[in-house]
Amino acid sequence: MTISETLRIPQYSRRHLTRSMRIRRYILPGLLIVGLVVGVVAATPDLALAQDRAAPRLFRGPDPDTGVARLVEATAPRNLGDGKLPPREKVNGGTVTIITAPVGGAFAAMGSDMVRVLDDGDNLRVLPIIGKGSVQNLVDIMLLRNVDMGFVVSDALEFVKKEYDVPNIDQRVSYIVKLFNNDLHIVARKNIKTIYDLAGKKIMSERNLGYFSVRTIFDRLNIAADVDFKTDDAGGLQKFLNGDADAWIVSAGKVAPIIRNIKNDEGKLHFVSVPYEKSLADIYLPSALTAAEYPNLVAPGEEVDTVAASTLLMVYNWPPGTERYNRVTKFVDALFSKIEQFREPSRHPKWRDTQLSATVAGWRRFKAADDWLARHGAVPLAASSDERQSFERFLSETSVAANGNIDREQLYRQFLEWRRAHPLGR
Repeated sequence: MTISETLRIPQYSRRHLTRSMRIRRYILPGLLIVGLVVGVVAATPDLALAQDRAAPRLFRGPDPDTGVARLVEATAPRNLGDGKLPPREKVNGGTVTIITAPVGGAFAAMGSDMVRVLDDGDNLRVLPIIGKGSVQNLVDIMLLRNVDMGFVVSDALEFVKKEYDVPNIDQRVSYIVKLFNNDLHIVARKNIKTIYDLAGKKIMSERNLGYFSVRTIFDRLNIAADVDFKTDDAGGLQKFLNGDADAWIVSAGKVAPIIRNIKNDEGKLHFVSVPYEKSLADIYLPSALTAAEYPNLVAPGEEVDTVAASTLLMVYNWPPGTERYNRVTKFVDALFSKIEQFREPSRHPKWRDTQLSATVAGWRRFKAADDWLARHGAVPLAASSDERQSFERFLSETSVAANGNIDREQLYRQFLEWRRAHPLGR
């Protein structure tokens, strides 16, 4: 006789007993674990709060950006101190950032010159940032919190205004100084003579290093072309040389190493001329590319007409009296006071084109820069009678003279700036 028979337990009761045992076996340990977890979670806020208060702050500003910031703070070493390091406030109060462009061009080299010439210990320190070029630099100046200034070519301002629909861009940024002129370089095979021959052609021109000029100029000259602006400048040049494009265009200060180093032993490549049309006169200056500058692309004794835009040191319009405004003011005072040191042979040659008092039509100068020029009695560039005659002759020989709507005096001031920066130009 079995135990069940002896105790006379019904069949349904045995099943019920088995199920209850299973519940006790699996559910009760689970409830115990849940209780432990709830207890830990309940204690976590107090622990985290204590760690947060005890840990040194690794992120500046009123609030860390993410929960990761709090985690880093909570696990940071405690009570280390700064030892003999200089005060944080002094270091930050004397540091400015400048966004440049890829290494190898004038922007990056001139940014490095600023580091060397303007360094004044904790009082002034310049931190260059390698950027993409004019278009992205301008966007970064307006939006990135840690960017004070940057190198921007003037026609990128119009491009960004249209591309991003920024109606008040002239109120958000201003220029400190005009540094030099950026010339439009169009390299193509010799079957393409002028810029108008590029209609319908495939063109390589990187967005931040040339496309902004292509877009502005082509729109004004009513030229439509197929432009690849996503490939980088070096990759675009290689595609052009491989025969995958009809032209390669870059906006650069001359002499640009990437252009001068183009191998053209068979003479199949050359610069494409850009006439100085009236539709370009409000932004661009007349310029020329010579054999002395580019013997690989210009025949001896010849030159090719092109246009140039102003390279500017742009800054966000910080309100006077703010911490960021005061920092940039300290930088401006040092840059302007030491401008002659930048013109020494050991510095980038484009510094010798820089004129502190040169103005840029349609744009405001940063107040601290204007104040410095006023204190030091700087005046606009003076003109000689020979230069005036040269300008009048230039007008008579170009299509610009046919447009009576152009402000001749404004154009003349631009012409003077161009003559100062291009002594070999005509």
